[in-house]
Amino acid sequence: MDRGCNFLAGGGEMGALIRAFDWAATPLGPASAWPQALRTTLRLMLNTRHPMFLWWGPELIQFYNDALKDIIGSPYHPHALGRGGRDFLPQVWDGIIPGIEQVLAGRGATWQENQHIPIMRNGRIDDAWWTYGYTPVDDEGQIGGVLGICTETTRQVLTEQRLRAAEERNQLALEAEGVVGTWMWDVPADRVYAGARFAHVYEVDPARAEAGAPVAEFVAAIHPEDRERVAEAIGQATAAGGNFDQEYRLVRSDGSVLWVSARGHCRLDEEGRPLRFSGILVDVTERRLAEDALRASEAKFQAIADSIDHMIWATRPDGYHDYYNQRWYDFTGAAIGSTFGEAWNGLLHPDDEEQARSIWRHSLRTGNPFRAEFRLRTRSGAFRWVLARAHAARDRQGRITRWFGTCTEIQEIIEAREVLAHSRHELARLVADRTAELRAANDRLMKEAAERERAEDALRQSQKMEAVGQLTGGIAHDFNNLLAGIAGSLELIQTRIAQGRTENLERYLSAAMGSAQRASALTHRLLAFSRRQTLDPRPTRVERLIAGMEELIRRSAGPQISLETVAAPDLWTVLCDPNQLESALLNLAINARDAMPDGGLLTVEAANAWLDEAYAARQADLAPGAYVVISITDTGAGMSADVIGRAFEPFFTTKPIGQGTGLGL
Repeated sequence: MDRGCNFLAGGGEMGALIRAFDWAATPLGPASAWPQALRTTLRLMLNTRHPMFLWWGPELIQFYNDALKDIIGSPYHPHALGRGGRDFLPQVWDGIIPGIEQVLAGRGATWQENQHIPIMRNGRIDDAWWTYGYTPVDDEGQIGGVLGICTETTRQVLTEQRLRAAEERNQLALEAEGVVGTWMWDVPADRVYAGARFAHVYEVDPARAEAGAPVAEFVAAIHPEDRERVAEAIGQATAAGGNFDQEYRLVRSDGSVLWVSARGHCRLDEEGRPLRFSGILVDVTERRLAEDALRASEAKFQAIADSIDHMIWATRPDGYHDYYNQRWYDFTGAAIGSTFGEAWNGLLHPDDEEQARSIWRHSLRTGNPFRAEFRLRTRSGAFRWVLARAHAARDRQGRITRWFGTCTEIQEIIEAREVLAHSRHELARLVADRTAELRAANDRLMKEAAERERAEDALRQSQKMEAVGQLTGGIAHDFNNLLAGIAGSLELIQTRIAQGRTENLERYLSAAMGSAQRASALTHRLLAFSRRQTLDPRPTRVERLIAGMEELIRRSAGPQISLETVAAPDLWTVLCDPNQLESALLNLAINARDAMPDGGLLTVEAANAWLDEAYAARQADLAPGAYVVISITDTGAGMSADVIGRAFEPFFTTKPIGQGTGLGL
């Protein structure tokens, strides 16, 4: 069930079907998103007893009410609900599409009377005639759909056809002394002489009618409600010798009723007494039924026209107003019939009258649809805005036969337009003010950004100088220590040679060479840091590199440190400079050793890792993709928050002067 249809109250069986329908699966989408025009039109349609239907949107999605459901029957109902009109009515589409296209193209409403449109009902195609009109449904200035109001006039058309045939037969009967029969009443003898067909209609024995039967036997067949009237007319004819012309009903023994037309003349004798009363009888049952049906249809249309909110009106081809529904009189308070002709103009606001009349005269002259907005005086004397529309009905030769129109109150729409126009002006002013504020704020931000940039440049310059000072101080201490080692060893060698002693010279040479190699390594790291040293990236198996360094790390860490190495299986090959990677691992291991003066556990691990875009975006200079992660963990004292914050600064070290330059990583 589409809960968005809860706005539909009542509506009978079709209301329930619409509320239960899965509209989310249709081009219309869920009912909660339907426009107000569609909702309002559906409520009107479902709560009227007149057959109505609605086609909505480019697909012409179908809705209809209970009254139309009872007419169309199977196989259309209930499968037509929610389907496109083009797909569901192929056999009649060519006949009705011109009117629909006219409405969708904005050329106004349509009206067709007694149009022959066959329809499939209960498994067979029936001939059917319809009087119907299409009205555009306005959806925020666009035509959202087509509302159809229809009445099946099949019975009326067929009755009229039969009536015309019956009238022709009646005329022939009159010209040939009657088809039903003739009679001659001998008034003094009270004997009615008639043929067999006449006697059959009155259910009198034909033999008695031929021989002459009392008039009472014939009068007995007259309907009780008509008998007194007929008897009075007979009395007048026999008293004055005048003509007799009456229509009345005959009640048959099977309960059926016939309408007959009796025309005759009573002749008087010389003394003025009735002598002979003769005449002709015509069966007019079909004509009377057709007339009754027509009156009932007109009454039905009037009831429907009076039940809707629109003011409905009609004019002759020349524009003479000769019909209004009750809604018109209720709205305007005008007396019935008082606004026929051109009198309707008197109800228009003086400022709108001339324009409305000009548009109406143009439509009468060209035959184009009429559309105008004007203020109409209400019952209370106040004026309210209405939208008037009218469309010309034409015969097969294209001649205008009638104009049919509506007036719809749009006071709330006009007021909404005024509010919207005011809101747009106010919004434009607010946008301009806000734009000016933003520009001023942007200027301030630009100035502040420039000042911050100058301050940051000064800070960076200061930091560079501090870094250079740290670097030169560290390098000076490191090189001083290295040179002291070299110089001390050389002095010892020189002293031993002067003394003529040559033992242990090799040990002093090795010490000097060690200091020289450490100086070379320091120079190597400085060149790598300055990017002057050429790196040598090569495909490297990390697990093999770690295994090859394991003994070196053990000796560097010392016996009080336990070492564990863990490499995940199937490690990926990485592209790096293996010498630089070895130097970084060794420096990290030595740092870990220094953090555990009382001994501890040093763990070296390697594993594959895939970094997604979200993680890589939070890192500096790191692209998403496949990586090998190397982790070195110790159980030492760790680092303070201040040290952690500076751990990756160039030349930063916590080691005493002469024991490190901060270039290890």
